[in-house]
Amino acid sequence: MKGRKRHIAVDVLGLVLICHVGAANQADVKAAPFVLFWVLEQYGRIQKILADKGYRGDLGDDLEAVYGVPIEISQQSAKGFTIEAKRWIVERTWAWLDNARSLTRDYERLPENHAGMVYIVMIRLMLRRLEKNRKNWKATTT
Repeated sequence: MKGRKRHIAVDVLGLVLICHVGAANQADVKAAPFVLFWVLEQYGRIQKILADKGYRGDLGDDLEAVYGVPIEISQQSAKGFTIEAKRWIVERTWAWLDNARSLTRDYERLPENHAGMVYIVMIRLMLRRLEKNRKNWKATTT
């Protein structure tokens, strides 16, 4: 495999729920069921899915018919840069993942190992935040 494409589903805090790594030549709409159906099976409280234009197609109709969850595709204008609501959450998560040296280059041979590295990076990030919160909590209580 010459290139990889990562598909992630995040919560409202930007924490990764699931990651799917596939070939770079795989269309987004073909990889979306791996991510979206798993998320909808695991988390029953999801009310709406936000996605980019790469996920257009019959997928939205299927999700709404089976799970009753609408999918909202972002409608970026062709004119310049515009900020879209909630899109920054996923972009911030990509920035966090790009800060990890182990994800900047493709060191893994298998896509499953690369997805595992994404989870490890997110675990490390969450542990650092918990440690920082614990230190702040200790300082205020003593």
